[in-house]
Amino acid sequence: MNKCYGIILAAGEGKRMKSNLPKVLHKVCGKSMIEHVIHALDSVVEDFTIVVGHGADKVKGYLGDRYSYSYQDKQLGTGHAVMCASEFLKGKKGTVIILAGDTPLVTSKTISEVFQYHIEKGYSATVITGVVDNPKGYGRIVRDFEGNLERIVEDKDANEFERQIKEVNSGAYCFDIESLLDSLKRLNNNNAQGEYYLTDVIEILKSDGKKVGAYVTDFEEFTGVNSRAQLYEASVIMRKRIINKFMDEGVTFIDPNNTYVDSDVQIGRDTIIYPGTILEGKTVIGENCIIGPNTRLVDVEVEDDVTIQNSVVLESKIMQGANVGPFAYLRPESIIGRDVKIGDFVEIKKSTIGDGTKVSHLTYIGDAEVGRGCNFGCGTVVVNYDGTKKHKTIVKDKAFIGCNTNLVAPVTVGEGAYIAAGSTITQDVPDGSLAIAREKQVNKEGWVQKRGIWKK
Repeated sequence: MNKCYGIILAAGEGKRMKSNLPKVLHKVCGKSMIEHVIHALDSVVEDFTIVVGHGADKVKGYLGDRYSYSYQDKQLGTGHAVMCASEFLKGKKGTVIILAGDTPLVTSKTISEVFQYHIEKGYSATVITGVVDNPKGYGRIVRDFEGNLERIVEDKDANEFERQIKEVNSGAYCFDIESLLDSLKRLNNNNAQGEYYLTDVIEILKSDGKKVGAYVTDFEEFTGVNSRAQLYEASVIMRKRIINKFMDEGVTFIDPNNTYVDSDVQIGRDTIIYPGTILEGKTVIGENCIIGPNTRLVDVEVEDDVTIQNSVVLESKIMQGANVGPFAYLRPESIIGRDVKIGDFVEIKKSTIGDGTKVSHLTYIGDAEVGRGCNFGCGTVVVNYDGTKKHKTIVKDKAFIGCNTNLVAPVTVGEGAYIAAGSTITQDVPDGSLAIAREKQVNKEGWVQKRGIWKK
């Protein structure tokens, strides 16, 4: 059985990005470009290495130590980058695919098909190619009369006839490992740039009489990202793929062009996504939900039959049948129970809200544990911070909190208890009690007239 391995080239500086961040760490639909390449490669190959150079510490720090790395201290061309991975290939037999770390649109399906084609044809090398309308700037694929790869001609070296060729080199290759290692030993940098070109390995193999092929695929998958504009273009393509996949699975997008969904998001069937919605991270949305318009969810778990409109929810869980918004803000570590109502201009922070509770408007709840069937009146504030520490508030089942109430933590409101409107609660309220904590009203008649402020 022919084993397959991979090399990801990620040592480039990416000057056109004009960024302090290594190019391959810029994100497309929620994941860095190199993570997309890793995801496509990982399910196909036995093992792979990542060639790092510029910003190596940042790349390794971001990806972690679960991957193999090869180091390219100076960027002296693609051939040199592969030379730096020779130690990884040493002692291995089979096939290696070489991919650029800035090609986030590549898919595991295409990689698998390329491997199969390369092995079935018995090639020592296979150049992955594509057909483009405007081939300017790309190396042209010149084939012989039988359709086999004859040579790769760089754009600057192409004659008038060769410039008309629309099949171009993607910069990705499959090689027989032993043939590649032998050719790398003979690779030189006798050119104007003083660099080692991987395309020269193709010429070495052909001069040795080895079979070399070219595999035509969707060139879009191998389009490299070298600028912010190209990063945007890749994001548009990726987002369209993601949304089309969900629509095929039974999700409705009212306006796909105005909806943003990260690659790790999951959405259940019969859910409707309205315009202006942004779904990020590892957000999971159940079936028959309504999300948006103008809603942002980041790492949120949403169960079935939930409605969220015009709201921001971060790292929280919303259980079945809940209704959130408009204009609600749920901060991390919040759990919203079944059939809960979180209304307009409500902020929840690191709190659990029990099933059936209503927090309809203009309320802040932080560091609290709220029971089932409670009601929060307009303008309630859980006062959780004393200037030094955060404190917990407990509101037990079926409590009723009147409008304009302050619950000064730490405090417990008992089961079925009532808080009179306008109260500032600083002590625990027993089960079934009515708590009133406000000054007695005093009316001073004639006070305004005596000061000449107002006359009848």
